[in-house]
Amino acid sequence: MTGLALREETALDRARQPAERLEELCDPGSFAQLRTEARSPHLGPRAAAGDGVATGAGRVGGRPVFCYAQDPSFMGGSLGVAHADSIVRVMRLAARAGTPVVGLIESGGARLQEGHGALAGYGRIFRASVELSRRAPQISIVTGVSAGGGAYSPALTDFVVMTEGARMFLTGPQIVHEALGEQVSMEELGGPRVHSRNGVCQLVAPDLADAMVTTRELLALLPQCFEDDQPPLSPAAPPTGMAPDASVPVEARKVYDVRDVARAIVDGGRFLELSAAWAPNMVTGLARIDGRPVGVLANQPRRLGGVIDAVAAEKAAMFVDSCDRFGLPLTVLVDTPGFMPGTRQEAGGVIRHGASLLRAFAAARIPKVTVILRKAYGGAVITMNSRDLGADLVFAWPQAEIGIMAARQAVGIVHRRELAAAEDRDDALAELAAGYADEHLTADRAASAGFVDEVIDPLSTRERLAWALATLEGR
Repeated sequence: MTGLALREETALDRARQPAERLEELCDPGSFAQLRTEARSPHLGPRAAAGDGVATGAGRVGGRPVFCYAQDPSFMGGSLGVAHADSIVRVMRLAARAGTPVVGLIESGGARLQEGHGALAGYGRIFRASVELSRRAPQISIVTGVSAGGGAYSPALTDFVVMTEGARMFLTGPQIVHEALGEQVSMEELGGPRVHSRNGVCQLVAPDLADAMVTTRELLALLPQCFEDDQPPLSPAAPPTGMAPDASVPVEARKVYDVRDVARAIVDGGRFLELSAAWAPNMVTGLARIDGRPVGVLANQPRRLGGVIDAVAAEKAAMFVDSCDRFGLPLTVLVDTPGFMPGTRQEAGGVIRHGASLLRAFAAARIPKVTVILRKAYGGAVITMNSRDLGADLVFAWPQAEIGIMAARQAVGIVHRRELAAAEDRDDALAELAAGYADEHLTADRAASAGFVDEVIDPLSTRERLAWALATLEGR
């Protein structure tokens, strides 16, 4: 989309009334607007009905939702007392009903004319959002400029969808310039390219219409309420000709896209990736297997060879925690040489972030199934949902190597004296490495030791996962 087309689309979006946007989000004819709170007493005749926000309830895919949309044409969508009370009311009704909330966010932050009342309004929204987070999903669609509390509010929800024209920041370019002397545009400060790479935003859409399509797809994969089981849909096989191992090289150092493996085992080949630009060496997303919604977590050999660094561990831990809260079973696809070494990683807290991932897997109560695709070495073997950490079932493909470290590195330590005395070090290293791999690293060895439950044919991966999930859920 060109810059001119994007500006025209943004202008059209803003021209629509907030209630009209909510009607477009919901199933046709299902949206009903709720009575908004009283007009702000601080604005007198300038106040508009609803105080700059529309609220209501409807259905998405036949399932109930509550929703609200801020009105940027009224005082920049700034939040006042009555505006806040309307949003809080929606959240509390949703918490009582156990129903998701979708918010269309575009706000200049706290309304200066209302001072402490506006700040207190954000406090009430933040608290209501946290309380709702124990009951039902929350999705924010950021459609324009959102600053201050207007940035914190979506960040507290489960998912943030940004349009290409959206901007989010705590302090705007003018304040940045006054405080630091730094010249920066709104896009450079808080555009979707920034927030999709730092983990604030999970999904980016070209415009509002696409953002609503994405949101509807996301809602279809999420439970209505965290205490309820989502009934499975009719299974849809992946597209014909998609073999799970078709793109996976035998050589451990060659790269491939693990998303191709995921698409070959999920229903219809449809995989909704989340936070794709943030820590891309770890893939997270939602899909269905045999009709059941699942979370998919995978190492990505295409980026950094699938090595786990501090940011990837943080991303994975947050995703595991979210799936546990949503009640979504986890499928974990493993292909990693281990954790990223080096001073920068240690200084960046890789131990702390790695421990967070360990804690997330160990604490998760949902069904958790692991498939080791090609390799898993060192602490990453345990961290990526091993049996001893709490995985319910662990499968491995026949060619998978599983152990403390790769064969060549291992024999370089264990047989260093023999290698130093060898006439041809390379030949000796290759021979010793082959022997070590056969003795310690094969999938069959891991299965005989009880670390792996079953060595499976890659072509049967979807079938075995479907059986495992059905068995673990008691269906």
